[in-house]
Amino acid sequence: MIASNGSPDTVSYKTFDWVNIHVCSTSPKMKVQSEDAALILVDIQNAWKSEAWGRRNNPEAERVAGRLLEDFRKKGLRVIHVRHESVNPKSLFRNGKDTFGFQDYVMPLSGETIITKHVNSAFIGTELEELLRREGIRSILICGMVTDHCVSTTARMAGNLGFDTTIIEDACATFDRKDSAGEVIPAGIVHRVNLASIRGEFAAVIKSGDIQM
Repeated sequence: MIASNGSPDTVSYKTFDWVNIHVCSTSPKMKVQSEDAALILVDIQNAWKSEAWGRRNNPEAERVAGRLLEDFRKKGLRVIHVRHESVNPKSLFRNGKDTFGFQDYVMPLSGETIITKHVNSAFIGTELEELLRREGIRSILICGMVTDHCVSTTARMAGNLGFDTTIIEDACATFDRKDSAGEVIPAGIVHRVNLASIRGEFAAVIKSGDIQM
């Protein structure tokens, strides 16, 4: 289970089955306390190294995810690697291309679970939910790429399915987006707004430094 300590500047809160998540100006501290927690790394693949995606935020996100992965491994806790496989033969996420592979920071070890998905959510068309329930996993920590697409969709669905969900914000990143008027929205704003929308409604949002192993 994951425990949270609210800060003195709490203004409101939302109660989940597992913990009171206080909406604060600073992130709550969370402690991974038992083996019912799992780290889910979403789509940290070589495809994101391409300059074709444009400007991004959080250039250290993959390295931070790698450090989290090592922490979970050292504690013997569950880690699950998710990768996106496209049906488009021209896609960077097409199986068989170098860009389909996992980045070195988060390369799976022998015996670690790999989930292959074909849509944004890691739960659709995969065995992820069944696996988590079978192993008694209640609390999941999510990081990866990209914040506003597959990370967001997976976290929202996890929350709706009843899992105690946390996003590690500095272990996620995204890219500049254009709105319907063609105006560019900087990646940092896209990242922040999406996490703000999720926070307290579908999941907790914290930084890697707030996790106590």
